[in-house]
Amino acid sequence: MMTKAYWVAHVEVFDADAYTIYAKGATESFRKYGGKPLARGGFTQHLEGESRPRNVVVEFESMEAALACYNSPEYQAAKSHREGKAVADLMIMEAVE
Repeated sequence: MMTKAYWVAHVEVFDADAYTIYAKGATESFRKYGGKPLARGGFTQHLEGESRPRNVVVEFESMEAALACYNSPEYQAAKSHREGKAVADLMIMEAVE
């Protein structure tokens, strides 16, 4: 059995229209690579450290699938719409087995 992996992103959007285009393309990429959004832009109660207004968690079946999605031409094309229009801190982390 493979260990699941999660994209965790903290985002501040400066251009909502461009971010909408990014989000549509990113969602299509997630579907193609088996990603399942678990949290996306809902209410956040920030408790410590720095924060960004938008937070996203996407579950993948494995680290390999999560990385394949990130490095895919589809996701990179979507990401180009976000560049300069938002700031994002993004990591992919393995789940606890």
